[in-house]
Amino acid sequence: MTNTDALRREIAAANRILAHHGVVDAYGHISHRHPTDPKRFLLSGSKSPELVEPEDIMEFGLDGEIADGSKMKPYLERYIHAGIYEANPEIMSVVHSHALEVLPFSISTVPLVPVIHTASHCGAHIPVWDIADKFGDTGLLVTTREQGRDLAAKLAKNRIALMRGHGFAAAGRTIGEVLKVSIYLPQNARVVMDAMRLGGGIKALSAREIEIRDEAGPGGRELDRAMEYWAAKAGCSHLLPPRK
Repeated sequence: MTNTDALRREIAAANRILAHHGVVDAYGHISHRHPTDPKRFLLSGSKSPELVEPEDIMEFGLDGEIADGSKMKPYLERYIHAGIYEANPEIMSVVHSHALEVLPFSISTVPLVPVIHTASHCGAHIPVWDIADKFGDTGLLVTTREQGRDLAAKLAKNRIALMRGHGFAAAGRTIGEVLKVSIYLPQNARVVMDAMRLGGGIKALSAREIEIRDEAGPGGRELDRAMEYWAAKAGCSHLLPPRK
């Protein structure tokens, strides 16, 4: 099995993990930069995440166009991934989700901040991107290279950008990292909303608390354990390499 074959299996597993956690449903997707060509990325053809198989994974260029000659129908919003990879060479994996829990924070003036330790990798600042600011009235979908680039500019070096009335885009240095961010962001949003209902103020994680947790990096045994658990619960352990 080549590195690319193994990565296709991992991307298929990641799609199912996100579906199991309700981060994606019939819509949403996860991608990874190509293991040997940084100017390409791997993303499933247009298929519901829970049903993605390794053979559904296509290759795209950083312009968002099909690069491997595949005849499969691509996702309309592949330009989210293309724009982020183009703008951030250190980013290796991208998620797009429509998680309902984050949507109130995308349409209000109340910022979404990390308050639980498992959401520390979401970062201290979570910007909101409004497609209307530059492109006027649209269907709110990112369907052009220019829109993907504009979203990537709002994301900048952050890990998350909320998308007004739409969802979020998440970026990570590994599949495990972007899965962790994407799984715990909606949980963090629920905690913030519940705390707001209690009244009073909200205490976010401090910059130093976030820094301390980030010092461990995107990998390590803790994340290996999480990946093993997530895959088992989603019924896709067979798609991941054996744990060493």
